[in-house]
Amino acid sequence: MDIDEINKLKILHRLKKVEGQIRGIQSMLIDNRSCADILAQVSAVHSALNRIKKLLLEEKINAFFSFAEDDFEYQNSLDEIIELIIKFIK
Repeated sequence: MDIDEINKLKILHRLKKVEGQIRGIQSMLIDNRSCADILAQVSAVHSALNRIKKLLLEEKINAFFSFAEDDFEYQNSLDEIIELIIKFIK
């Protein structure tokens, strides 16, 4: 899937933030921080990853609407998008 350069930069920026958060969680565990503090950071990582999923799905949907040329391609792409949404919106 080709991702728009602007969205690619947004996604990479968010992934780098998540990477930092994960390192922070590791440090928190090493430093014996409270379970509540660690869970709060895990929740923040989960939310950040959900935003990344949203950006990727938006990119896929936008690409679909700009490139579908015929009914067969349209239906196949639509089926793929629906499958992705069902799989990752849990």
